[in-house]
Amino acid sequence: MKIPSRRILLIGAGAVAVAAVLLVVLRSSGGDARYATAAVDRGDIAEVVGATGTLQAVTTVQVGSQVSGTVQQLLADFNSRVRKDQVVARLDPSLFEARLGQAQANLVAARANVERQQSAVEDARLKLARAEELARENLLAAADLDTSRTTLSGAAAQLKANQAAVIQAVAGVKQAQVDLAHTVIRAPIDGIVVGRSVDVGQTVAASLQAPTLFIIAQDLSEMQVLASIDEADIGRVHTGQTATFHVDSFPDQTFEGRVEQVRLQPTTVQNVVTYSAIIAVDNPGQRLMPGMTATVSLVVQKRTGVLRIPAAALRFRPPEGAAPEGAARAAAAGDEGRGTAQAADAQAARAPGEGRRGGRGDGASGGRRQAGGPRPVGGGGTAGGGAEADERGRSAMIYLPGGKDRPQPQRIRVGMSDGQFVEVVAGLDEGAQVITGLEGDVRAAARPSTAPTNNPFAPGRGQRRQR
Repeated sequence: MKIPSRRILLIGAGAVAVAAVLLVVLRSSGGDARYATAAVDRGDIAEVVGATGTLQAVTTVQVGSQVSGTVQQLLADFNSRVRKDQVVARLDPSLFEARLGQAQANLVAARANVERQQSAVEDARLKLARAEELARENLLAAADLDTSRTTLSGAAAQLKANQAAVIQAVAGVKQAQVDLAHTVIRAPIDGIVVGRSVDVGQTVAASLQAPTLFIIAQDLSEMQVLASIDEADIGRVHTGQTATFHVDSFPDQTFEGRVEQVRLQPTTVQNVVTYSAIIAVDNPGQRLMPGMTATVSLVVQKRTGVLRIPAAALRFRPPEGAAPEGAARAAAAGDEGRGTAQAADAQAARAPGEGRRGGRGDGASGGRRQAGGPRPVGGGGTAGGGAEADERGRSAMIYLPGGKDRPQPQRIRVGMSDGQFVEVVAGLDEGAQVITGLEGDVRAAARPSTAPTNNPFAPGRGQRRQR
């Protein structure tokens, strides 16, 4: 009798275990969904435009040579600090010294020719005076008198030619002196040598353009970033706006600058049009170096102390059957009867400026735009299903926690967005709870905090480059 009792106990225990498992499965599959919520709070929202650029000195001068020759001496090297008119290199001057001596000899010969011709002119003048005296006494033929006059005129003309030759010889001497002076290369500005292209003994050939010997950057305590701005964002970039940027050499440090110039010249690469913006940067410690790549965030609009909600709240839609169908449909349609939430989502996706870029048109779509940064919800994009713009913001749909875990739809007005948070213009009070997703949905829970964004005020900015 003991053996059957044990079998009965084992069978009973197994049945209880199976029933418990079935109960858990039924509860997990058919029970009420649990929602993740977030409170409406106040904070700062900054709309930024993302870009990349290159650091460079404000003034960079290429020092070349106007004459050809062999480098005889180098008096500056990489990272050398130089002053204006300081000698940085010398070319072999022997050839130019010989040319100067030849030019000086030509000048001496030209001056001697002038003196000889002056004597010839004086002799011709005396002969003409004697001939005129004899002609008055009818002792000289008229032809001889004309010959004397012609001789004097020719001698005077030759004297002028010789005087011009002297001026030409003087110019030759000056040119030879200038060429000789150009064998000494001097720094045109105060600065630091950032590039050197020649060595001692190397021949420098100056033909159609001057060869570059050195590159000198002016004071590196003031630098600038040459940033490339996408054509879709250039309209929101203006002179005087604040900019922040990071460089790979100092990933945990944020540098600040100011937009100094927006250049009108476009650059087209593979049908992508960009414009250049010059961002002035102070570099007192000279930690920044020319050529570094900067990841720039331009703050085009910022609001402080505004009501905001996570952008995930605008993306959330309850699972099928979780909310009363009639209430959800009426809330999605709105008071004006603009159709269903799905139709409004499709209309928002076709909004100008977003549809052609393939954006979703939700409040967090800007956070995923790698080139241009987030767009304002109250501008070219939408903040959720059924969004339509007016002067008070843009209409959007969210869901609030309701009784028996039933989310209640709520239509609100939203403003600008930074990709993580969306400004609430009307429809919610501070402290109200909004649904951001389903508990256990890793993608929904992580979306508000890990969506890529160029917002420098977003939390976790400094940890994005940890290695």
